Amino acid sequence: MENAYVLELSDAKFKDLFLCFCGYAQCQPFHNYGPAVRPNYIIHFILSGKGTYQINDRKYRLQEGQGFLIEPETVTYYQADSTDPWTYFWVAFGGTKASEYVSDLGLSSNQPTFHCAYGKELKRIVLQMLKSISQDTSSQYHLQSLLYEFFSVLTRDAVVYADKENSGDSFYMNRALSYIRSHYAEGIRVTDIAGYMCINRSYLYKLFERSLGVSPQEFLTRFRISRAKELLSISDQAIEHVALSCGYKDTLVFSKVFKKQTGETPTVYRKNHKREISRRLLDSQESLNELIRQETF
Repeated sequence: MENAYVLELSDAKFKDLFLCFCGYAQCQPFHNYGPAVRPNYIIHFILSGKGTYQINDRKYRLQEGQGFLIEPETVTYYQADSTDPWTYFWVAFGGTKASEYVSDLGLSSNQPTFHCAYGKELKRIVLQMLKSISQDTSSQYHLQSLLYEFFSVLTRDAVVYADKENSGDSFYMNRALSYIRSHYAEGIRVTDIAGYMCINRSYLYKLFERSLGVSPQEFLTRFRISRAKELLSISDQAIEHVALSCGYKDTLVFSKVFKKQTGETPTVYRKNHKREISRRLLDSQESLNELIRQETF
């Protein structure tokens, strides 16, 4: 679990670079997210504590003053430390030049982690973003200026580095994950993944267990449900269309799997998620002001 404050934006006025959402969270021990993919770039920065970030089969152990990049359509997993769980904030963004601006930071798929000495300034910027409840024209320009300021601070002295553990199975795992990303909506099965890679199911199972700690079937299910959660949150597509987009021809089967994974039906999840976002937006100003007064943010 985590105590989180989140700002989500419904529309983007700017095209080359724009803010999608941002947030702040104090995580409990072992709190995790994924394995999943996201449609946007996301930069996390750790204010305190420790945790682990994993991209495919590469692991990075990170702590206060460090951060990590999540790229679009990339399988990632991250988890708070068991005894010293991290507190972090995140900024998600997109745009026609987003990849170019990420490169300016020195970040890439091969170098997704960094260190920055200006954590207090970054924290101040994200705090200002979170306080921008209104989404009128003036607020959009203000948020855009804060996003550029965020990049300005990061480009001062952000130091990228690699501290990864390779499992030796990278070649096969990269092929498997690439195949899943490209074909998950087609109703593929584990046998299709093994057949594509020309290996047996037993070896495929061992690869996933060693690299991600889950079976191929469990990963495929989580991947599809994570995509479903995104669609339910950002679109008004009918449930049956969401199911088809995620590889489920039978809406009933999709609903059962979704409820097993999340504890809610797709309809209830969509309703509760949108209601929770509205509540957070209404409460964020008062809550964040209280955090400032307590000097805990």
